[in-house]
Amino acid sequence: MTDIQTIIQTRLQILAPQQLELTDDSHLHAGHKGHRGGGHYSLLIVSDAFIGLSRLARQRKIHQLLEDLFRTNTIHALSIRACTNLEYLTR
Repeated sequence: MTDIQTIIQTRLQILAPQQLELTDDSHLHAGHKGHRGGGHYSLLIVSDAFIGLSRLARQRKIHQLLEDLFRTNTIHALSIRACTNLEYLTR
């Protein structure tokens, strides 16, 4: 796990996730047009902090926690799957 992955996971702990899986997909995007560095990640986060929130509100909550990492292009792209524990168990 890279330092940035550790930072992302640490910041997301405020959401008290029951499950958190962060995958570095950067190698899949190397050499793509417009890629100016910054990591590409996929995130699965299961947390009851998302109860009652729309999909967009969940993503905004995560983006707020990582805002400076996006602004500095430490994270270039983040694919997010955010669900409650019940949603995850009944999928």
